[in-house]
Amino acid sequence: MTRLNLLLLLAVMASALYLVNVQYESRRLFSAMDKALSEARLLETENERMQVEKRAQATPLRVEKLARERLQMRAATPAITHYVSASAGATAGAVSAPPPEPVKP
Repeated sequence: MTRLNLLLLLAVMASALYLVNVQYESRRLFSAMDKALSEARLLETENERMQVEKRAQATPLRVEKLARERLQMRAATPAITHYVSASAGATAGAVSAPPPEPVKP
């Protein structure tokens, strides 16, 4: 009888230690999951902010302003337009394509 009681006591102690270990692991994993979800929300917010900033940077007005200021570009007008003919654009050794036929309205 004492052997059976001792065996049952050891089984209960092992079960209790296992239960404590499982609860500790569960709390640790829950904490890690909560931290990961918090970080995911932070990254999602950062991504949305970056998307808004990207759209703001790519506005046509801003692109035109940068082209004028940094690249010294200007709008094309008939006064500064240069037309290149097919024969003038051909290089030595290169085969030039025949000029396109004019379209008649």
